[in-house]
Amino acid sequence: MAKANKSGPIVLVYVTAPSIKAAERIGTAVVEEGLAACANVLGGVRSVFRWQGKVERAREAILIMKTRKSRVAALTRRIKALHPYTVPCVVAVPIVGGNDAFLDWVGMESAPTRSRSKRR
Repeated sequence: MAKANKSGPIVLVYVTAPSIKAAERIGTAVVEEGLAACANVLGGVRSVFRWQGKVERAREAILIMKTRKSRVAALTRRIKALHPYTVPCVVAVPIVGGNDAFLDWVGMESAPTRSRSKRR
């Protein structure tokens, strides 16, 4: 179960992208739109996966976002609209603990109608 705070459960959303540029574009859009509080982009990832019956290898970037569990469906729809892949990896992972002040900030920044904080 996701770690609940005063704004409800908070989750991590894990996404792979074909490049750092694509991951940053998606991350920037969803943070600006308030669907996620923040996005981390990790580059230099080597992925091995089965696609259409063949084992493929690719260089990718990883995007990790923090948001409310209640925002996952809207966030997923937006990522799919922005993503260049036909079937992008978008998975939500529950948070089971952590810094309550940080999790409260995530909840505030990803609220459907939010008053954005000036600083973390």
